[in-house]
Amino acid sequence: MDDEKIIELFWERSEQAISETADKYGGICRKIAWNILGNEEDTQECVNDTYLGAWNSIPPRRPGALRAYLCRIARNQAIKKYRLNTAAKRTCELTCVLEELEDCIPAPSSWEVEDQIEARELAGYLEEFLDTLKERDRLVFLRRYWFAQPVKSISRECGVTEHHAAVILERSRKKLKCFLEERGVRI
Repeated sequence: MDDEKIIELFWERSEQAISETADKYGGICRKIAWNILGNEEDTQECVNDTYLGAWNSIPPRRPGALRAYLCRIARNQAIKKYRLNTAAKRTCELTCVLEELEDCIPAPSSWEVEDQIEARELAGYLEEFLDTLKERDRLVFLRRYWFAQPVKSISRECGVTEHHAAVILERSRKKLKCFLEERGVRI
């Protein structure tokens, strides 16, 4: 079923919207959650929360790209679950991913209106930056920092060595830092 029909099912409040969403996008939502959580039970809970999040937000929203919309919900749910699970603990995979970016992307001190505006502006800059990367480098960057995939998995799927993937990521982070600094973003 195409995305527009699935969105219409959500607008009609038909429970079939959930089953169609699960059939079409359950796999990618599961993979995103698994990459962040690494636990089957938490992953399943996160995927279910993704469907609930879509159910609660469509309507009033009408996403332009259903796949991206669901991936964003899944990622946010997984990060929320990860933070809950690791409060006062230090675990590696997502922590490592986030630490890799902390020298490039500023973290807001609070979520006041000004911070939300800056976050939207930063998101626009990130989209611009991604457009400057070669296709392979963009794919490696997104797999690491959006999908939270391990470097080993990225290297295998992109047909490069782990070292090469790590070099691509390091160079991309340096380029991102320069790109943002040129636009006046304080890091």
